[in-house]
Amino acid sequence: MAQILAFSRSLHLQHPLRVSLASLCSRSMSSLDTRARAVFSAAVEGVQPDIVVRRSLERHGDKLLVGGQSFTLTNNLYLVGFGKAVLGMAAEAERIVGDHLIKGVVSVPHGIQKTLRNHGKEKMLLANNSRIIVMEGARNNLPDTDAQKSAECIQELASGLTEKDLLLVLISGGGSALLPAPAPPMSLQEKQDVTRKLAAAGATIQELNTVRRALSLLKGGGLAQCANPAQVVALILSDVIGDPLDLIASGPTVRSNSKPEEVWDILDRYKLSGSLPSSVKEVLRPHYRSQVKEQPEEVKDHVLNVVIGSNTIALECASRKAVELGLRPVILSPGVCGDVRSVSRLYGVLSRFACCPEKEPPPELAAEILQLGPEVGVESWDLCRTMNVLVEERKEGWGATCLLAGGEPTVQLTGKGMGGRNQELALRVGLELSSDEVKCGAVFLSGGTDGQDGPTEAAGAVTDGELMEEATSQGLDIDGFLTNNDSFTFFSQLSEGRRLLMPGLTGTNVMDVHVMLLPPTAQRDFQ
Repeated sequence: MAQILAFSRSLHLQHPLRVSLASLCSRSMSSLDTRARAVFSAAVEGVQPDIVVRRSLERHGDKLLVGGQSFTLTNNLYLVGFGKAVLGMAAEAERIVGDHLIKGVVSVPHGIQKTLRNHGKEKMLLANNSRIIVMEGARNNLPDTDAQKSAECIQELASGLTEKDLLLVLISGGGSALLPAPAPPMSLQEKQDVTRKLAAAGATIQELNTVRRALSLLKGGGLAQCANPAQVVALILSDVIGDPLDLIASGPTVRSNSKPEEVWDILDRYKLSGSLPSSVKEVLRPHYRSQVKEQPEEVKDHVLNVVIGSNTIALECASRKAVELGLRPVILSPGVCGDVRSVSRLYGVLSRFACCPEKEPPPELAAEILQLGPEVGVESWDLCRTMNVLVEERKEGWGATCLLAGGEPTVQLTGKGMGGRNQELALRVGLELSSDEVKCGAVFLSGGTDGQDGPTEAAGAVTDGELMEEATSQGLDIDGFLTNNDSFTFFSQLSEGRRLLMPGLTGTNVMDVHVMLLPPTAQRDFQ
């Protein structure tokens, strides 16, 4: 472990931001809460649908520039979209391309237009004279007949295009449920039954998507194939760790690389092959016999997929805001996952590592941090790099450090309370910070970029090392709330809800953002 620490300290740290320690020391500790919220707001603002489209799509006369390529516009542009954020994306895209847009169809969640109006998000709505048809469906984020009708309209539009046409495809999180197109003679209900049984049997998300693509006309590159020979340009707002194009909305513009036998192998693995309806077997029979018609290579050649918004981009925007606020930012990882208990432990140990009163942090802290890495989806390299920054901060006396991360942790449900993964993570990190033998005044925030954490009106919460004392003084039993997964109720009752993060509906979604602020060394209490 000493070798690991030595390695981490030897990493070259580029462009350190040196901040006046005296100016930071004059600020109250409560200002960290305000700055944490400002950093989160900047992360969300940086991935707003209109902003990411405007950043990625440019028009110069009759030329459309996207992803480093240029396309000629001759009143030949069509648009389709599906996902929770595509309404705002479509509105901005139409403003950019203007009259070159002939027709469009977008499939969006039920009630989203009314919700956006109620939240003052009129800029995300289409103009009254828009050439884009809005179709709502997928109540409760589940495929339904309304979403299926939307998918049929999208398929019809794409199938009628020629080699002279350009199809702009807008994709965001929730797109899979909003584009259900079961391959005939299978019904939507039969398709849902298969995937529901797979999920209940413990199938992974990769296995589920492999089967979904095999049962769908439009997923797994099916939409791009329908649009052939037209040029397809897909703008993607990613809500999946690592931004895998084949997993975001099940990859409607990405050729599936799954082998035909894989579908049956998955069904066999979970003992579902024998109970499949005859219609499903008929759809899968070509796969089983390896006689399915492969997508021609020219389809792939006529598709450009561009990720225009992601958790990584959100963290970069948050990092720039941190600099503006006099903080020293360090991005840990955009791929944090795993159980919130392990994630909260990682942040707790990192705070101990940063605030340790000894000249050098104990090797056992570094060892535990590296041991937790695989459990929470963070590479050892990123952990070593982060520890190096924290060590250098101690040695050279920089100002407050802003540790940034993102991803999508999970919660093990043991109760029936009201909460979400961000609020539960914040609550558990608060316990970690409260139990520190060395309290350094760290502040932690966890928030969902869509503005909604679980079935609550909060996006997340902000916490610190005073949480336990504050809760105890108000008669709140933290362990009881955690056992019941009731984090929203806890934070609502604690200090009149002041720790809750309440940005309202944001209109975007790139998973969660975590912010941990560590005050300057001179402000840390090493008693």
